[in-house]
Amino acid sequence: MVCGLSMLLLTGCGATIPTDPDGTLGRASGGTLRVGATENGTWVDVREGADPVGTEPELVRSFASNLGAEVEWSTGSEEALVGDLEEGDLDLVIGGLTAETPWSEKAGTTRPYTTGSDEGGATVEHVMLVPRGENRFLLELDAFLLGADGPR
Repeated sequence: MVCGLSMLLLTGCGATIPTDPDGTLGRASGGTLRVGATENGTWVDVREGADPVGTEPELVRSFASNLGAEVEWSTGSEEALVGDLEEGDLDLVIGGLTAETPWSEKAGTTRPYTTGSDEGGATVEHVMLVPRGENRFLLELDAFLLGADGPR
């Protein structure tokens, strides 16, 4: 009963759940989606003087288009990009990352949106990284990546 009353009060106050404490979705919608990309084969191909290409950059461009946003690309190592994500300088990090990423303690991860194979032939699930706590943005990205018909 207390939980139900709390939800009613929050709804009456105009609270939106889930929330983005740092406003990532609101800032990106109709604005700029700041994306960090690290090289990883066909997932992300980083070229000098050009925007990244590959499977994940194409997904990001489509997601940004849905938000009415332009993409601002940054490139670097996973470690550097995760640091930028933690500092609030990036909204999203891509690079063929898997659900077993060591960065999950420093960043939020999408739900696995597709599977692939690692160098040894084992099946791996692919994810993207978002700022920790930006749950509204994460939910929007997950919905896009998973689509109405399940994983891409």
